[in-house]
Amino acid sequence: MPSVVQTKEMREAILDATDRLLSIYGYKKMTIDDLAREVGIGKGSVYLHFSSKEEIVLSHIDRIVERVKFELNRIAESDCDCSECLRQMLSARITIRFESVQHYTQNLNDLLADLRPKLLARRRQYFLEEAEIFARVIEKGQKSGALRGDDAFQSAETLLLATNSLLPYSLTASELGERAEIEEKANRLAKILIRGLEK
Repeated sequence: MPSVVQTKEMREAILDATDRLLSIYGYKKMTIDDLAREVGIGKGSVYLHFSSKEEIVLSHIDRIVERVKFELNRIAESDCDCSECLRQMLSARITIRFESVQHYTQNLNDLLADLRPKLLARRRQYFLEEAEIFARVIEKGQKSGALRGDDAFQSAETLLLATNSLLPYSLTASELGERAEIEEKANRLAKILIRGLEK
């Protein structure tokens, strides 16, 4: 069992180093040698955990999204009323992503341009998984009579689509503004969107 823990800790250390180096060098200039040096391991050790630089960076993005989904599920399972849960969830999906990349000088689309096809495919999957979590809350609100009976999954996708403009894909974190400003925009947008779902 200790080797599993060590493997997980080493993977996390490599992903943490990836985050730091992406902010300094960007994807193109960052090397496996840089990562190994940053973690304090040999280059071969990096390859024991990841097959390529591409896999490392995509795993880094996956890790951010896992944090988002964890928080969305936590809010969805809480005892807040459905409208408040949806507002908190919309705010969380934006602010967690923002906080995760606020130290990057480039937006994610530019930073990861070489990975664009794979990143877009993953992004579609991320949004699908997020929409499923939102749809559960919408269905709960429909059953309680608080929300209209529209298709829950389509409503969830619409909520995500409408708030994607606040995600750090085409704008840098600094172009999006300060965290408090982003959170305020997210909450304002969420209130307008949720009002459209309420009876």
